[in-house]
Order: sequence, then C-alpha cells, then structure tokens
Amino acid sequence: MLALAQGGVADGTWLRADVQSGGRGRLGRAWASPPGNLYASTIVRVLAGDPPAATLALVAAVALEEAVSAYLRANDDVKLKWPNDLIVGGKKLSGILLERADDAVVIGFGVNLAAHPALPDRPTTSLASHGIELSPEALLETLAEALARWLSRWRSEGLGPIRARWVARAHPTGSALSVRQPDGTTLEGLFDGLDQSGALMLRLADGSRHVMHAGDVFLLD
Repeated sequence: MLALAQGGVADGTWLRADVQSGGRGRLGRAWASPPGNLYASTIVRVLAGDPPAATLALVAAVALEEAVSAYLRANDDVKLKWPNDLIVGGKKLSGILLERADDAVVIGFGVNLAAHPALPDRPTTSLASHGIELSPEALLETLAEALARWLSRWRSEGLGPIRARWVARAHPTGSALSVRQPDGTTLEGLFDGLDQSGALMLRLADGSRHVMHAGDVFLLD
C-alpha cells in the first residue's frame, strides 16, 4: 500500500487482503495473518492546515473502537490502550500501524475476527472467542464509514474531539502502566491522561509527570 501511496493513489482508497505473507505490527514485529481476520489499509493525504499527522494514530483508534463496538454486547469490556490498541476483556484484539510517504499516511488495520495468535508477552483475543461471527467485509464497511466521520472532525475541529473520545474509551485515570521505551528501558507509573498533542502522560512514584511520545504500554494488575 505504501508503494501505491507513493504512486499517487487517491486519499480514502482502501485495500483489503484475505491473508498476508509479511504482515507487520508496531516496532517491526511480525503480525500473524490467518484467513478470516481483517487486514486492511487506507491512505490519508495530509493537507495544509491539518493537525499533525502523528495524531492520526488516535483518529484510527477511535474509529476502530466505534466500529468494533457496534458488534459487541453491552457487557463486553472494551478499552483503548495507548496509542491505538483495542483491548476486549483485558486482551488485545487488534493492531494499527501508520507509515508515511511524502504527503500520504498509510493506516493499516489488523483485527482478530476468527482467530488470534498466542503471543509471549501479552494476552490476545478474537471476536470469535466472544461468540461473535463477523466477516472482514462487514467490519471493513463499518470501519470505513467511522474513519471517514472521524477524519472529517479531525480536519474541521482539530484533535480535541478525538482526544476526548479516546480518553473516554481508555482504561481509567490512575491505572498502573509499564512502558517499554524505544531504548529498551522500562518506566512504571499511573495513567494520567493524554496531553494536548495526544502524548501519554505517566504519573511517577515521586509525583512528577512524564510525557511519553513513543513506547510499548502494558497494563499492570
């Protein structure tokens, strides 16, 4: 999809795969891609006057949460984890990867519908594990509509409404987090919301606040 973006494919174009041979997650991880799950990417062309392109991670997250929640039961525990993981019943359901080429941002979505991998460092789940049968085509239709709405708000109203929606769907303020930083070190603290740019705020044991712009976040029991 990145090559298509560089070749001038239009804003809003979607591409879906039945399976992937080289799926990737954040930080270069391999992404298991069995059939029956959703693997889809879209292109957003960043325009003059748009909010910072990096905040599209939050736009993608709230759109996916809205789309998936349309098929879940009212008592299903759905949460967002920074920056854009969707957690159902305390387990990871999906991943989102953003890549940029010139004015184009490619947003890739991977959602466990029919199956989920066993990962060594985090629990995972699928909609099938919650008794929900959903085709990739159906979820993509809902997701594309949700993303178009949230992109429109992002462009017309700025990050504020997206940030507010994200915080409302996240784990509660004060949740204990462990953050593995890009240099490999780990920082622990309490979730203290997002700053105005969408960065994660972590309250440390000494009472100070640490702002995280990158890292791998784990919820602590």
